[in-house]
Amino acid sequence: MKATVYKSTGSWYSVKTDDGQWVQARMKGVFKIDEDITSTNPIAVGDVVTIAAEDTAEKTVTITGIDDRKNYINRQSPRHKHQQHIIAANLDQSILLATIKEPRTSTGFIDRFLVACEMYHVPAIIVYNKADLYKQKELDKFEEYKNRYEAIGYKVLNISVSEQTGMQEIDALLKDKVSLVSGHSGVGKSSFVNSILPGKNIKTQDVSNWSGKGMHTTTFAEMYDLPNNGKIIDTPGMREFAISGVEKDELSHYFPEMRSRLHDCQFNNCQHINEPKCAIKKAVAEEQINEDRYMSYLSIYDSLANPGY
Repeated sequence: MKATVYKSTGSWYSVKTDDGQWVQARMKGVFKIDEDITSTNPIAVGDVVTIAAEDTAEKTVTITGIDDRKNYINRQSPRHKHQQHIIAANLDQSILLATIKEPRTSTGFIDRFLVACEMYHVPAIIVYNKADLYKQKELDKFEEYKNRYEAIGYKVLNISVSEQTGMQEIDALLKDKVSLVSGHSGVGKSSFVNSILPGKNIKTQDVSNWSGKGMHTTTFAEMYDLPNNGKIIDTPGMREFAISGVEKDELSHYFPEMRSRLHDCQFNNCQHINEPKCAIKKAVAEEQINEDRYMSYLSIYDSLANPGY
């Protein structure tokens, strides 16, 4: 029987069968020792799995197989730096919730998340929340970010969950799609989910006064069915986003503004740092590529392991 994973707590999974039944499932032991699986969680929310009855009375089942994934988004495991952690699988799009203040989402964090989306062909939308807190300084900063990211193909929105501003457009974006919702702790993810899922009452928590950073309120990733036939996957708030599974010489391919210019570099293996006649550095100098984006590229490049290490 086929089912979709809606929640993972590490050892047990809440799955929904094709006929709409909810059951608790556990992973068959073989998945834990499969040498081909390098992630800390071989089964992720959004996975389509095959299940077999274990205890009919208790409605518990065993997951005996995982269907091939359409795509997924991962990050470096916070606890096992040589392994990846799959955030979610089989996505139509990702929504990165960000804020300009209380707390401020760094563009470095945004750029790392976008690289992960590009790696696995998941369309990304950047949604800035807490517009009700923005004065002219923050509005100007939003316009700067909007222009920066829309110029390279990303949709950027400004909303206020607390005042319900812009939520109608969000509803239209979520319709009939499986959407990942991610972001720093404290950007209002739980309030965002509560807004589009009235009655769920997902726990929310204010930004920490002493640190200015958000507090973790979602412990495990979880998928929810929406009234408009869409699905959203709410994820734990992240303080950082370490990229996993990309080599240094591949990185530029995941920056759309660089990808279109790579064939213009003098060297096929150009890393766009110190090489002569580099089309990317030329585009930065001519302000055709945003300098902050290029600095993000350098930062991510430096953080990646060297090939063969």
